[in-house]
Amino acid sequence: MPQKITKTDEEWRAQLTPDQFTVARQGGTEPPHSGEYNDCKDEGTYVCICCGEALYRSTAKFDSGSGWPSFWEPVSKECITEIEDASHGMVCVEVTCAACDAHLGHVFPDGPTPTGLRHCINSVSIALDRKE
Repeated sequence: MPQKITKTDEEWRAQLTPDQFTVARQGGTEPPHSGEYNDCKDEGTYVCICCGEALYRSTAKFDSGSGWPSFWEPVSKECITEIEDASHGMVCVEVTCAACDAHLGHVFPDGPTPTGLRHCINSVSIALDRKE
């Protein structure tokens, strides 16, 4: 389990761009097809924009057609927290970083094998640590 990271809103605002803060710290969502990682095919590990925790591998990324980067599994079950979310007029599962509680996106049961899951993640909530 990652060690918990806590900061004040002022500390997060100083570290993040306004868009990153809105999505990662306030639970917002970037517009579909607008994020830098939606169509990215580069290899590496996607990390939390707030704390650097490893979250998703490029080998688990797939094109869902949703307009957001999608992954069929996280690096580990311990690196994310899943929370039932009924805030958008439907019940779904919110995904946050287990280390710092940053909002990442949502999980849906319409992904590919082997998990059948689609972790639909906001590009502004993650950064790609590219494989050298």
